[in-house]
Amino acid sequence: MRQLTSSERQNAAVIAIAVAIVGLAMAAVGRTDVLGVHGVMVMLFAGAVLFYVLSGLYQPEPTEDREASYYDDPIKVGIVLSMAWAVFGMFMGVWVAAQLAWPNLAFDAGWSSFGRLRPTHTTGVIFGFGGNALIATSFHVVQRTSRARLAGQLSPWFVLLGYNLFCLLAVSGYLIGVTQSKEYAEAEWYADIWLVIVWVTYFILYLRTIARRKEPHIYVANWYFMAFILVVAILHIVNNLALPISWGHAKSYTVWPGVQDAMVQWWYGHNAVAFFLTAGFLGMLYYYLPVRAQRPIFSYRLSILSFWGITFFYMWAGSHHLHYTALPHWVQTLGMTFSVMLLVPSWASAGNALLTLNGAWHRVRDDATLRFMMAAAVFYGISTFEGSFLAIRPVNSLSHYTDWTVGHVHAGALGWVALITFGSLYTLVPSLWKRERMYSAALVEVHFWLAIAGTLIYVFAMWNSGIIQGLMWRTYTEEGALAYSFVDSLVAMYPYYIARAFGGLLFLIGAVVGCYNIWMTVRSAPLAAPLNADVPIAPAVAGE
Repeated sequence: MRQLTSSERQNAAVIAIAVAIVGLAMAAVGRTDVLGVHGVMVMLFAGAVLFYVLSGLYQPEPTEDREASYYDDPIKVGIVLSMAWAVFGMFMGVWVAAQLAWPNLAFDAGWSSFGRLRPTHTTGVIFGFGGNALIATSFHVVQRTSRARLAGQLSPWFVLLGYNLFCLLAVSGYLIGVTQSKEYAEAEWYADIWLVIVWVTYFILYLRTIARRKEPHIYVANWYFMAFILVVAILHIVNNLALPISWGHAKSYTVWPGVQDAMVQWWYGHNAVAFFLTAGFLGMLYYYLPVRAQRPIFSYRLSILSFWGITFFYMWAGSHHLHYTALPHWVQTLGMTFSVMLLVPSWASAGNALLTLNGAWHRVRDDATLRFMMAAAVFYGISTFEGSFLAIRPVNSLSHYTDWTVGHVHAGALGWVALITFGSLYTLVPSLWKRERMYSAALVEVHFWLAIAGTLIYVFAMWNSGIIQGLMWRTYTEEGALAYSFVDSLVAMYPYYIARAFGGLLFLIGAVVGCYNIWMTVRSAPLAAPLNADVPIAPAVAGE
């Protein structure tokens, strides 16, 4: 609150009151429906924000040189929220993985069944952990590469808190039993509308900050972040076009019929991977890897080539999820073709990252934080090759609907997304809180090896189980009957499901270690004489 003027605090209170009124309206029209429950949650959330704002309403005004420093408070909160969601989402992932081996862990309850817990895992990890990390790092990167403060005082907080309100509505809805049944888009219509408002604010804030930059060049990381923000907005709006059964009910039905719904869903689903889980995190890679390695990016031109290749090719690849379905054959072929072509821009970024480390491999050996980023680049290269391979129709006939796909997804989610995020946060946290280094380099090392071991155990278990599944499902007797029943394939999967849960548990323990290390770093005493170079360029200086 110390960064806000009295008028800005008043505006924050007005926004909180407006959100609370919307929550009251939802509770009134929804009554006993899930919509009413979520209305109460919105009121409580807005009430907590309002209480905090009013408690600091009469604090001293910020100093006149506020614009002479970067706006890092929202970034700090975003990091904390990201790590909190990481522990929650990964815990849910371990729980649902364990349920596959030991079904009694559902405790014979509706809310704890696999079907309800699984989307809490995907939403908690992808949107809670990954989304908050992207918001926080994008706020940091755009300020440092533009040498300008964020173009707003309230809007960063609106984006961050509003986004987490969406995540809370989504996760709580799944536990209650409300879902659109769309992969990575399970939240219902009112939560989707709220996310559009938050996301448009995010995009405008980012563009305004770029527009007020003091550097003539827009660094490539910002290209990736802007593509992530813009395309995710388009994908979200188109895929979630739906009509509620009434204004007083949470349930809605999509406007897209039949096979068109499947096509739109996987156009969204695969591009959510492309622009949420790839483009945004490449923005992290292209900024924090050179910073940590103390080396310039190997090839700036290669990074631009990768950007335009990913932006164009990825948009057409989603139909490879629908091989051997009612989707027109030519559309399936189009998706397969562009998926194979994607290997070029994807490996361009992976290779660019690894070549940047030339002359800095001694740092990789000694610095676990940099090793997180190096391993992430390797997993990015592996998972993108595997994705192109699995999109080929004859290969897909073996892999589709099996655990091989699950292993592929987690090679990207754990090996690429989570590792680059942890590496970026370990680079960012000491700088942001003016510390010389992380609290414990040994704990970073422990986290790294837990994450690597967990990822490899998980992925190899799923690769093995998936291939075995696919082979068992397509094995026939001499009489032309299936040689194995579906139950036979489940029995064969049992040891792999135990290994899968164990690998996920190791990764979760690593995240808990990371939370402790970050917390202790924040609690450490700041540097006696913090560097003053990390500040925006003043307008007077820029004009000289």
